[in-house]
Order: sequence, then structure tokens, then C-alpha cells
Amino acid sequence: MSDINILAIESSCDETAAAVVRNGRTVLSNVIYSQIDLHTLYGGVVPEIASRKHIEKVNVVIEQALKDAGMELNDVDAIAVTYGPGLVGALLVGVASAKAIAYAAKKPLVGVHHIEGHVSANFLEHPDLEPPFLCLIVSGGHTHLVVVKDYGEYEILGRTQDDAAGEAYDKVARAIGLGYPGGPKIDKVAKEGNPKAIVFPRAKVDDNPYDFSFSGLKSAVLNYLNQAEMKNEPYVQADVAASFQAAVVDVLVDKTIHAAKEYGFKTIALAGGVASNSALRAGMKEACDKRNINLIYPSPIYCTDNAAMIGAAGYYEYIKGTRSGLDLNAVPNLKLGER
Repeated sequence: MSDINILAIESSCDETAAAVVRNGRTVLSNVIYSQIDLHTLYGGVVPEIASRKHIEKVNVVIEQALKDAGMELNDVDAIAVTYGPGLVGALLVGVASAKAIAYAAKKPLVGVHHIEGHVSANFLEHPDLEPPFLCLIVSGGHTHLVVVKDYGEYEILGRTQDDAAGEAYDKVARAIGLGYPGGPKIDKVAKEGNPKAIVFPRAKVDDNPYDFSFSGLKSAVLNYLNQAEMKNEPYVQADVAASFQAAVVDVLVDKTIHAAKEYGFKTIALAGGVASNSALRAGMKEACDKRNINLIYPSPIYCTDNAAMIGAAGYYEYIKGTRSGLDLNAVPNLKLGER
């Protein structure tokens, strides 16, 4: 069987990215233009600014990805692009670019689910990984616990009922004066704090043991800070960060390990931006080692938004026969498993 090279484009939030991936596993190039410094000025992602920057940079990153891979457009077999979920304006830039290239170069177009991309990031560095396995997806907009039954086939065991874990990180980071992006900043400061200093709640969702809820935890942190302010008592920023992070990690680890035991999985994968969090990795590793479970996760560059993961997911969709028409549109609230 001859090699299949996928040119992939990702623009769902504030990274403009393009990559060339061979056979769903080998990254030939991975170019990312991050807008993080720009959005830090505003304390979070401004959708309009993100869209404008994508328009400026999308052709540049695509050209660079092809150049780094030592390829011309004729050398790729298909164009894969994130079409949801994400910010609608940002998604549209990537989708429009991919459609234009597919049309002009007469190449098949494959629309890819962003979350499917995050899961598929694990295939890039773990050549022996094959479904089925259990995957915890944790990012700024999503917290899902899923069974990866086959390539592109998922059973959702649980998801967040309110804030995603990454969203809670951003809001708490802002409240304790760390600013944006919250995840890496809390992770760093928490290393200097005591995770047992403050007991924050670990939410349980009555209807489903695998669903998540982080809004109560976020409110508990804000209440703690408000009370300290009202009583004119100082608080230790690092202790708040560490105690908050411990509450998030405990819930993520407990539910994932519980699911692995119930469903008999011996491999757990992490995916999404928060999968690069050092406390989550350490907590999950400790729990997995105790139970002889194999834990895998991508390198940090493949945890945050990138196009290589879209190329991996796109490859498996392509060989299944998935093709998107030139009427492909951005779907900002696309659910996992939907097409």
C-alpha cells in the first residue's frame, strides 16, 4: 500500500496551524502560529481578533508546512480541516482555505472534528496504540471521558455539565491575579503551594458517575477569595492555586480510573490542552501505576491546538471513505460523534 500524505489545517480558536502527516502517524511538518501574546492583553481570546489574525496567517502557515515537508500540493493525497467545534469566525477561515485548495488542486476534502483531532494526537507518538482504549479529553472548552471503540468511533461515558476544566482554570487564574492563559500559569504557581491548604469541593453528578461539573468548584474559590477580602485577611496565591488544581485533578483521575475498572481497560490516554498539565499527568500516572494500567499522552506541542493531530484524524477518516463537499461549513457546536 502506498503512503498517504494529508495536508491538515486547524483554526478553531487562536492558533493558526498547518501540517503534513503521513499514514496518520508520521509528522512531516507541523507549523503553528500562536496568537497567545495578543489575547493576553485582553485577558482571554477575542473572537473577532482571532479571525482577523487567521486570515493574515493561514496562507503563510500552509506554505511553510508544505515547504518543511519538502512537498508541493500535488504530492498530498487529501486536505483535512477542522470544521467544528470552535469559534465560528475562526473555523470559517480554515474551512474556506481548505475548500479553495481542494478545489484548485483537485484533491479530496475531509472535514475533521476538533475533539477527534485531540484524541488522535496520541497516535502520532505511540505507534503501537490501537483502539479500543479509554480517553480523557480535557481542554479549555471540553471535558469528555470516552471509549475510543475504533478510529473515529466513540462512546461518550461522561462530559462536563457546565464549565470545562480549562475554562475553570482560566477563571480562577484571573481571580487570583495570574491572568491569561490560566492553565499553564496555575500549574506553575501551584508547584510552590500546599494542595491541602484549602479544602475545595469535589463535585459529583447524581445522574451519571462519569459526568463532570466544575462551576461549583470555581464558585467555591471565588467565595473563598471574597471572604478573605471582606475580612481583610491575606491569602497565599500559591496555596489557592494548588488547592484548586488538586480538586480538579482528583475528580478527573477518580472518574477515569473508575471507568477503566468498570469497563476493563488497561490503557488510558489523555488528550487536549490540559493533558499537558503536570499535576494531572503525575496524579494519573500514580493511579495507573498502582493498578497496572498503561497511561499515554502526547507531547505538550500536540496537546494544545495543532494541525498534526487533525492530519492524524483526517487520515483515518480518509481511508474510511469520508469525503466532504465544497458546501462544508463551520459547525461551532459540533458534538463528538456527529458529522
